[in-house]
Amino acid sequence: MTAAEWRAANPDKSGNIRDYATINELICLSNMENINAVLIADGIPQPERLKKLNQIAISQMKVLNENDNRKLLK
Repeated sequence: MTAAEWRAANPDKSGNIRDYATINELICLSNMENINAVLIADGIPQPERLKKLNQIAISQMKVLNENDNRKLLK
Protein backbone atom coordinates (compact mmCIF):
# COMPACT_ATOMS: atom_id res chain seq x y z
CA MET A 1 0.00 0.00 0.00
CA THR A 2 1.28 3.46 -0.78
CA ALA A 3 1.49 6.22 1.81
CA ALA A 4 -1.41 8.04 0.12
CA GLU A 5 -3.56 4.88 0.17
CA TRP A 6 -2.77 4.37 3.86
CA ARG A 7 -3.71 7.97 4.72
CA ALA A 8 -6.98 7.63 2.79
CA ALA A 9 -7.79 4.37 4.59
CA ASN A 10 -6.82 5.79 8.01
CA PRO A 11 -8.03 9.41 8.18
CA ASP A 12 -8.28 9.25 11.98
CA LYS A 13 -4.58 8.45 12.45
CA SER A 14 -1.83 11.04 12.51
CA GLY A 15 1.71 10.54 11.25
CA ASN A 16 2.51 7.98 8.61
CA ILE A 17 2.28 4.26 8.02
CA ARG A 18 5.71 3.60 9.59
CA ASP A 19 4.49 5.07 12.88
CA TYR A 20 2.04 2.16 13.15
CA ALA A 21 4.24 -0.64 11.78
CA THR A 22 5.43 -3.50 13.97
CA ILE A 23 9.13 -3.99 14.63
CA ASN A 24 9.09 -6.96 12.25
CA GLU A 25 7.53 -4.85 9.51
CA LEU A 26 10.12 -2.13 10.04
CA ILE A 27 12.97 -4.66 9.88
CA CYS A 28 11.56 -6.13 6.69
CA LEU A 29 11.06 -2.68 5.16
CA SER A 30 14.64 -1.71 5.93
CA ASN A 31 15.86 -4.94 4.35
CA MET A 32 13.72 -4.34 1.26
CA GLU A 33 15.11 -0.82 0.84
CA ASN A 34 18.65 -2.17 0.95
CA ILE A 35 17.94 -5.06 -1.41
CA ASN A 36 16.17 -2.70 -3.82
CA ALA A 37 19.27 -0.48 -3.91
CA VAL A 38 21.41 -3.50 -4.82
CA LEU A 39 18.96 -4.58 -7.53
CA ILE A 40 18.92 -1.05 -8.97
CA ALA A 41 22.74 -1.02 -9.01
CA ASP A 42 22.63 -4.36 -10.84
CA GLY A 43 20.36 -2.84 -13.49
CA ILE A 44 17.31 -5.01 -12.73
CA PRO A 45 14.18 -3.50 -14.33
CA GLN A 46 11.49 -2.17 -11.97
CA PRO A 47 8.83 -4.85 -12.69
CA GLU A 48 11.35 -7.61 -12.01
CA ARG A 49 12.58 -5.86 -8.85
CA LEU A 50 9.02 -5.55 -7.58
CA LYS A 51 8.39 -9.26 -8.10
CA LYS A 52 11.63 -10.28 -6.37
CA LEU A 53 11.14 -7.84 -3.49
CA ASN A 54 7.60 -9.10 -2.93
CA GLN A 55 8.80 -12.71 -2.78
CA ILE A 56 11.63 -11.82 -0.40
CA ALA A 57 9.35 -9.72 1.83
CA ILE A 58 6.85 -12.56 2.17
CA SER A 59 9.65 -14.96 3.05
CA GLN A 60 11.22 -12.57 5.56
CA MET A 61 7.93 -11.80 7.28
CA LYS A 62 7.27 -15.53 7.70
CA VAL A 63 10.67 -15.99 9.34
CA LEU A 64 10.36 -12.90 11.52
CA ASN A 65 6.86 -13.83 12.68
CA GLU A 66 7.92 -17.41 13.43
CA ASN A 67 10.75 -16.08 15.59
CA ASP A 68 8.27 -13.98 17.56
CA ASN A 69 6.56 -17.16 18.68
CA ARG A 70 9.77 -18.69 20.07
CA LYS A 71 10.99 -18.10 23.57
CA LEU A 72 14.36 -16.41 23.78
CA LEU A 73 17.06 -17.91 25.97
CA LYS A 74 18.23 -15.69 28.79
